Amino acid sequence: MTGTPLIYVVAAERSGDLLGAALMRSLQAKTGGEIRFAGIGGRAMAEEGVSSAIDISDLAIFGWIDGLMAYKRVKAAVAASVEDILRVKPDAVVLIDSWGYTLRVARGVRQADPSIRLIKYVGPQVFATRPGRAATLAATVDRLLTILDFDAPYYEAHGLPVTFVGNPTLERLEAGDGAAFRARHAIPAGAPVLTVLFGSRTSEIRRMFGPFARAVARLRQRDPGLSIVIPIADPVEADLRARLKTEPCFGGAVLVEEAEKADAFAAADAALACSGTVVTELATAGVPTVTSYRLGWITWALARAFNLMKAKYISLVNISADAELVPELVQTRATGANLAEAVGALMDDAGRRETLSRKLIETTARMRGDGKASDRAADAVLETLDGATGQ
Repeated sequence: MTGTPLIYVVAAERSGDLLGAALMRSLQAKTGGEIRFAGIGGRAMAEEGVSSAIDISDLAIFGWIDGLMAYKRVKAAVAASVEDILRVKPDAVVLIDSWGYTLRVARGVRQADPSIRLIKYVGPQVFATRPGRAATLAATVDRLLTILDFDAPYYEAHGLPVTFVGNPTLERLEAGDGAAFRARHAIPAGAPVLTVLFGSRTSEIRRMFGPFARAVARLRQRDPGLSIVIPIADPVEADLRARLKTEPCFGGAVLVEEAEKADAFAAADAALACSGTVVTELATAGVPTVTSYRLGWITWALARAFNLMKAKYISLVNISADAELVPELVQTRATGANLAEAVGALMDDAGRRETLSRKLIETTARMRGDGKASDRAADAVLETLDGATGQ
C-alpha cells in the first residue's frame, strides 16, 4: 500500500453508523492519522468527519413488503451511492450490514470499477434464513468481517475469506451509574425501573408501539410505583415523542438520549425491547430483558410458507447461549397481555433477575472475543489494502 489510503464507509442504519465510527477511530489510531475517509452514514460517522453523501434516515427497512414500498427510494439511494463512490474513487469500500442496500451498492461498484476493494462488515444471518446469500456475497465482495464466531463456515464454503472480529456492540457500552441516574431523575433508590426500547426503524415504531403501550399500561396498573425509562434513537425521535404524548401510560416516563443510555441500563431492573442490536447492549449491561418483534403480516406469511426462518431464536444472545436467556415474543405472541406477563414475571422475581444478569454477562463476554472488535476489523481492512486476505 502506497500513499494515504482513502476508505469509503457505507452505513445505512444507526447500528451500522456506530460500527462505522468505531472502525474509523481504530483505523486513525493504527495509521497514526495517515488515512482518509468518505462515506455514507449518520451522526456518529459525521462526528468522525464524514459528510454523508445521502440522507440515511429513510433506508432503515426490514422485510419484503417494506422493501417493496420503498423500492424507488432505495433504488435512487443506491444509484447516488455508487455515483459518489466512483467519483471519490477510494482504495476500499466497507459496507456495513443493511443487506439489500449494501449488496446493490457493492454490485454497482464492482461492475463499474473492479479495482476498488469491497469489504462487507457484518454478513447476513445465513444460519437463520436464506443460506443462498452466502454464495451471493462471495461472488460480490473481497472479504467478510463477521461479528459471529459461527458464521465463517457458511461463507468459506463458497471461497470468501472471512475474519471473525467479534461484536463491536459489546465494547461500545460503558459501565453506567444507576444510582446517579436515579438521583438525577428523582427515582427513589428502591423503586422498580423498567426500560422500554421501541426500536430504531420507523416500521418498528409503527408495529411495536401499540403492544408495548398496552403492556406498560397493564404493568403500571398492577404497580403504580413502576418507573418507566425510554431511551430514544435519533432516527425515530420525532415520531416516538409524538406517539408517547398520546398514551397516558407513559405519563411521567423519563426520556433519555444516547449519552445517558448506559446509566439508564444500570438503573433498570428489567427491560422490554424491540429485537435488535439493543438487546445485545442490554445483555452486556446484565439487564434481564423481554424482547419482541412483529413483521408485516404478508412478510411473516411468506417466511412461514417458504420455511425461511431457520434459527431457533431471533436474539443473538440466545443463539450464542443456545438457550432462551431473553424471552422472545414474536408476531402473534407479541400482545400487550403476553408482554406484560413476561415482564411482570421478571419484575416479581429478584432471584431470577440476578441469575439471568450473570448469565447474560457471561454470554456476551464469550461473544466479545479477545481485544477490541473495531481494532481487529481495522487490521483486516489494512491487510486487505495490502493485498492480504487471510485471517
